[in-house]
Amino acid sequence: MRIQIIGGSGTGKSTLGKWIGQQEGIPWIDSDHYLWTNHTFTEKRSVAERYALYTRDVERYHQYIVSGSVFSWNPNGFADRKLLVFLFLNEETRMYRLIKREQARYPDFTGSNEFLDWCRTYLTATDPAIIGTFAEHRLQMEQSASPVVQIDAALSTDAMYKQIKSAYQQLQSAP
Repeated sequence: MRIQIIGGSGTGKSTLGKWIGQQEGIPWIDSDHYLWTNHTFTEKRSVAERYALYTRDVERYHQYIVSGSVFSWNPNGFADRKLLVFLFLNEETRMYRLIKREQARYPDFTGSNEFLDWCRTYLTATDPAIIGTFAEHRLQMEQSASPVVQIDAALSTDAMYKQIKSAYQQLQSAP
């Protein structure tokens, strides 16, 4: 299996990627690990550091499930994937999830922050060069050499996994 999952912040990419990795017994790669130096998401790695980590992973793993995108700094990243999964979710639910996550992550959270302000631009940003926007994700889907499957992230993690597994199996059985 070589699958990449993209979608807006709060759609459940990491949860789903980790779940699939556990179910399939394959490595889960969280693309946030390439971008950020720690789990507070305050200090970014240099592009050279990102490439070094990425290169190590693609050389090490024949199979993988990756959650997130590297497209803005490595447009050819994960080019050997067999399936691109795009998770979509209505904005109200997505923002609700993000606010709850911020509340749990930061005890001093006051209801909004720079990250949430950026998340609110997911659908309205038009420059595909802006990381983590629908414009970027749409471009990735349009340019994808691998098949693309779109999945409603309101489904349970297991239901999404079953849809992805089914799509992947259909690819394997195609002539």
